[in-house]
Amino acid sequence: MRRRTLTAVALTVLPLALAAGCAPVAGLHDDGRARDVKAPLALWADRTPAPRVRDEDPGDQRAVPGIARVPSGSMQDTDPSAVVRADIAADGDRPPAPGAVRNPVLHDLTDDGKPDLISAVDLDARTSLLRVYSVRDQVVTRVLAMRAVLAGVELAAGHLAVREPTKDPRYVSVTDYVWDGRRMGLWDLTLDEYRAPQNPLPTAPSNTASPGAPA
Repeated sequence: MRRRTLTAVALTVLPLALAAGCAPVAGLHDDGRARDVKAPLALWADRTPAPRVRDEDPGDQRAVPGIARVPSGSMQDTDPSAVVRADIAADGDRPPAPGAVRNPVLHDLTDDGKPDLISAVDLDARTSLLRVYSVRDQVVTRVLAMRAVLAGVELAAGHLAVREPTKDPRYVSVTDYVWDGRRMGLWDLTLDEYRAPQNPLPTAPSNTASPGAPA
């Protein structure tokens, strides 16, 4: 009995729907044929870049010339300003202008229980050089070097996170480096919301190094 009732209702409603025919539904309109979804079109697929050269590797290690050996193995026993000047001179660049070198920070990034030196040199009002120095076998060694627009630099759990602005002022790109036992390697690339720096680490004048934070 129930099946007959449903069938009768269906037959009654169907002519009404057909009678409506092409009557438009309120609020809807036809935008035409939708675009076909296709895979991205690769341009110059037969061309590939050459491998990254040595000087372009941020984690490339280089002994800083002209700096005495450090038997203690701690960057705390060095002159931060002298280290930065010697490193920049080794690149063939002019010494940084007065005030261009930011206050140094000492922090153990290489997980050997001894502080490393983190330094930044402002090349202009926007671009900076970020460099990390460590003592490897008593030799002062640059273990990270990169040119960046520093919207922020943060330390957390042995990671060095470099925050750079994007075209959207609401977001920054975050490049995360961490010591892998041999070198400072790229850990992650992410986008994060822009925010004011938190938990600022105290720094000292450029002619002395701060005690830094515990690892």
